[in-house]
Amino acid sequence: MFHINTRLYKVMRKRTSVLLCLALVGSLLAACGSNSVETTAQKTTEPTTTEAPVDEKKTVEPNAERIFKDDLGNEVKLPATPQKVFAPYLEDSLLKLDVKPVIQWSNGKMAHEYLKEELKDVPKLDFSGGLPSPEVLMSFNPDLIILHTASYAKDGIYENYAKIAPTYVFSNAAGDIEKTLGTLGELLGKSTEADAALKAYDQKVNEAKEKIAASTGGKKVAIIRFAPRGVSLMGGNYFCGYVLNQQLGIEMTKLTEKENSLDVSMEVLPKIDADYIFVINAYDQGTERLKEMTDSAIWKSIPAVKEGHVYEVNDEYWLGSGLIAYEKIIDDTVKILTK
Repeated sequence: MFHINTRLYKVMRKRTSVLLCLALVGSLLAACGSNSVETTAQKTTEPTTTEAPVDEKKTVEPNAERIFKDDLGNEVKLPATPQKVFAPYLEDSLLKLDVKPVIQWSNGKMAHEYLKEELKDVPKLDFSGGLPSPEVLMSFNPDLIILHTASYAKDGIYENYAKIAPTYVFSNAAGDIEKTLGTLGELLGKSTEADAALKAYDQKVNEAKEKIAASTGGKKVAIIRFAPRGVSLMGGNYFCGYVLNQQLGIEMTKLTEKENSLDVSMEVLPKIDADYIFVINAYDQGTERLKEMTDSAIWKSIPAVKEGHVYEVNDEYWLGSGLIAYEKIIDDTVKILTK
């Protein structure tokens, strides 16, 4: 607004003074009335004040719609801060961002056992028969759906889910969990938390690499997974193999150099060129195959077995996907390889 300072001076004639005052007041009122719109418009663009734009920004952001493109090229419109997130098999990463999902993944009665305390109040949804129907999912009223693999979006699943809530699809969230966490941070408005978690994790990785290099540098490892459907060597691109090989820099057996996984038979066992073998009994369902193979003479002839360098590790998090699981894998690996 304009600031007018007016002084009335004493004059010799009182009548003249009164008339001058009345004329001045009348002209000011006329000026204010004719220029009121212009003055208001000028004020909103006044460069000398910053308080109004800041306050305006704060009131707009919480309701602002954000637009992303997922790994499949779908355009996803999100609210500023989603409150009810359905992200099966990404519970580990959500917890790192201080977000609890509205439902958690499970396979029958088995869920992420290493996260059971943090997720004790979150209902389980059985995926053993496939993804939940739109009707079941709708009953939880999610405001954001995140699918961790493109295979989850097939056969019309994406189209049906997208009618319930904005749906974001990763091509493979387990392939690079650090990149995945960063993306989740953006989707959930938790980028600060994601950056802090990744910084702490990088420090943990670097410290572990130094300890391992000083103790058993140059040694090879093999990870053997025993499951009801068969026995396999795990490669270095996913889950625990990714942590050991690509993050801790531990060389894997040459049998999985170009493989994500490799079926293991009695004929393959003698070819395992590893100094250390990590054994995983998947969900305690591979016990029979584990006993059959480890009781064999062929198994007992493997150099790592003879050296006593075979370790059964915790399947709950060694088959997990997320920084909480990865941190536990690192702790186990350091403990074993620096004995």
